[in-house]
Amino acid sequence: MGYHFLAELDSRPLLGDGAMGTTIYAKGIPFERCFDELNTSNPALIGEIHQSYIQAGSNIIQTNTFGANRVKLAEHGLADSVTAINRAGVSLARRVVDASFKEVFIAATVGPSGMQLAPLGRLSAGKAYTIFHEQVSALVEAGADLLMFDTFADVAELEQAVKAARAVSSEIPIVLQVTFTEDGRTPLGMTSTKVAAQLAELPVDVIGLNCSMGPSGVLRTIRQLSELLPAGTRLSAQPNAGWPERVGGRIIYPATPEYFGDYALAFVEAGVRLVGGCCGTTPEHIAYMRAALDDPSRQASPLLRVTREAETSSGPANVLEPTRLAHRLETGEFVVTAEISPPKGVFVEEVLAGVATLKAAGANMINVADSPRARMRMSPWAMCYLIQNRLDLETVLHFPIRGRNILRVQGDLLAAHALNVRNVFAVMGDPTSIGEYPEATDAYDVVPTGLIKLLKQGLNQGVDHGGEPLAQPTRFTVGCALNLTPGDPERELKVLRKKIENGADFALTQPVYNVAEAQAFIARYESEFGPWPLAIIAGVLPLYNGRHADFLHNEVPGINIPDELRSQMKEAGKNGAEVGVGLARDLVMQLRPFVQGIYLIPAFGRYDLAAEVIEVVSEEAAPV
Repeated sequence: MGYHFLAELDSRPLLGDGAMGTTIYAKGIPFERCFDELNTSNPALIGEIHQSYIQAGSNIIQTNTFGANRVKLAEHGLADSVTAINRAGVSLARRVVDASFKEVFIAATVGPSGMQLAPLGRLSAGKAYTIFHEQVSALVEAGADLLMFDTFADVAELEQAVKAARAVSSEIPIVLQVTFTEDGRTPLGMTSTKVAAQLAELPVDVIGLNCSMGPSGVLRTIRQLSELLPAGTRLSAQPNAGWPERVGGRIIYPATPEYFGDYALAFVEAGVRLVGGCCGTTPEHIAYMRAALDDPSRQASPLLRVTREAETSSGPANVLEPTRLAHRLETGEFVVTAEISPPKGVFVEEVLAGVATLKAAGANMINVADSPRARMRMSPWAMCYLIQNRLDLETVLHFPIRGRNILRVQGDLLAAHALNVRNVFAVMGDPTSIGEYPEATDAYDVVPTGLIKLLKQGLNQGVDHGGEPLAQPTRFTVGCALNLTPGDPERELKVLRKKIENGADFALTQPVYNVAEAQAFIARYESEFGPWPLAIIAGVLPLYNGRHADFLHNEVPGINIPDELRSQMKEAGKNGAEVGVGLARDLVMQLRPFVQGIYLIPAFGRYDLAAEVIEVVSEEAAPV
């Protein structure tokens, strides 16, 4: 069957199957279980998945053996079951194929060992060889038609896997699939150029990509590989169904089956011979790919051809996918964000609990302040990282320039980017003279407008402040500060123009209490410069009581509260917080027609009160 498989692959594009692991998970099996062991304990479940992909039109099905090596099975106390589980995986797939009465090839799937090779880890090359030899021997002896090495991040480990496979069989076809991240490198940092050079030397039959990225990223990278690999190299591509999101405790992949149908044609047009899906793809995705491949009149979408031209002309700056915030700004989706301050110490659970409250109320973003009022706090990018990873809620990092020289500015930004904290609010920051350490330096090398320029015209283009190239470009989404009710409108407009020219993507405003004045400021801009060019996320700070209102009005620069509102807060007495929430909800409803989001600033850490304001947006959006 091996030579027959390659002959078929050369004669026409073949369609693989979709996800195994996430499909098992979707059927109620928790990730803590050993999925490979299901070949023996629940063969009906695995057989049902194989059958669904064959019915959807797959020419190739992959065995449920991705993690069936000694290292990974040992995590479940099954180290001595390598041969049994792998043999069962191939036999089960063969029974399903035979029952289908269709010509379907069985690809024996082999994943990484689960350990890092030396010098990064403690696994020697010899030990890796032994691990793969044991698994591959069982798969080949059980009668697999081909071997498919999936989701490898380390080419050195892959070399040992191929060496072991060729020791077992010199004839069985081998498909290699490496995984890349959105920055165009493997998870270990290898570029496509280096990967192509090393893979081209291996005795294999097909080279490709799978996992980690959605169709767009895989298509972009496979095009790069195709230009770097020797002419005539057979290519494969099996992308994820987009970027996973956690919804209601479940992991959801957003890419639709229709979307995969379009990309199936684009992959073939790019020279791919074996197409399929990885995490999050379902039989429905495969069915749409089958229909697209079988329709002789259908061609790849012109938009996907434009993508290739854009890659050539725009260079590496567009490698990374945009942030969720950037996507919301582009599509016009209303942004609901709230500000939190990191803790004074290392205990983060209280802050995370507050953020969870805000998310439940409807916040789709969280702003993390940096030393507000010049008070010492945990570094904000650490808090951003925790929020994004524990609560799956994207963040906006406040980045004040006070006290940072240009070296620290760039180092801190690159550190944030490495943690996937890529929404930055460029701001001056509070002077240290008002805080706990008045003697601390206030020196800085760049002002907020310059920081915006550094981010958008420097780091995002792959060069640092001195014009030296970075290893790869960043992709920050950048916000600027704005006062919609300024004391000096002319100066505010002048500075705003510079921020826009330097590349600001959105504006976070000071708390707005006079909607008419805010609209007048926007009208003045449009009368002088044309249509308003920037997404506005309007600040809303619920007043707590009369004293709070007076303090903000008299002592916080840039905040002006009308006499009427301050009078209402004074008259509210003990009901001040309740009245303040009501006023804030009214302000949100008045602001919503001409802004693209609201930026809630909880007073005195009262996340519950901020949540009540946020809920007004959710209530308005709810179906009647």
